[in-house]
Amino acid sequence: MMKVTQTFFRKYRITILVYIGIIALYAFVANNRLVNAFLFPTTTAICKAFLGDLNVMRLNLIASLSILTPAILISLILALIIGIIMGSNKGLREALHPVLYTISVVPSILLSPFALLLAPSFRMASLFLIVYESIWSTVFGTITGIMTIDKRYLDKADVLKLRGLKRYLYVILPAASPSIISGFINSLSGTFVMLVYAEMYGAEYGMGYYVRQNAALGLYDRTWAGFIFMIIVLVIVMQCFEKIRNRILHWTM
Repeated sequence: MMKVTQTFFRKYRITILVYIGIIALYAFVANNRLVNAFLFPTTTAICKAFLGDLNVMRLNLIASLSILTPAILISLILALIIGIIMGSNKGLREALHPVLYTISVVPSILLSPFALLLAPSFRMASLFLIVYESIWSTVFGTITGIMTIDKRYLDKADVLKLRGLKRYLYVILPAASPSIISGFINSLSGTFVMLVYAEMYGAEYGMGYYVRQNAALGLYDRTWAGFIFMIIVLVIVMQCFEKIRNRILHWTM
């Protein structure tokens, strides 16, 4: 345990120092009333709000994850299907890649009013917006990964007479996996942001709702506590996926 702790601090010592510096700067500015004391409460007030509302934030986090988890799974499945089809077919890729790119550059935030008004429920609207936000990085990562596979792998697959599903499972997807996984992980932060944005305008539960509700009531100590809680959750989620990526891609540099 001691060795793991030492390795962690040795690896992230600069990161930890940066976070300490940010916290110290905020504490100095807020505690000395150098900025608006209403919008920037003291660190003591934020800590009390954080500890006091910890269970409430946990419940709202569960509500957020109940939407986020299926949305990520749907976007991953759709991205792999689209990416594999287009990455494997040059003619289809050349015809549809500009179309996909055109659609992907439309910010999901611009679509949120239409989604929230036209969808049969807030949950369906949120699922659509999150999938739309998260799918493109994985789609383009899959297409790029398949396009850049070393031809020697495909030649060896031909020698071994690997066809159809086996060819994809044992050769194409493993070879393209670094690009696919990198695209997927890059999309996660934007996915979380989109979820919080959607919850701010239509949900009755969730972390976005918690932050919006407290900001509307002028409880900025709880608003800041919600921000900090979301940052902690996002960092933990990203670190978990980084560990999974390193495990899956242990054969790469």
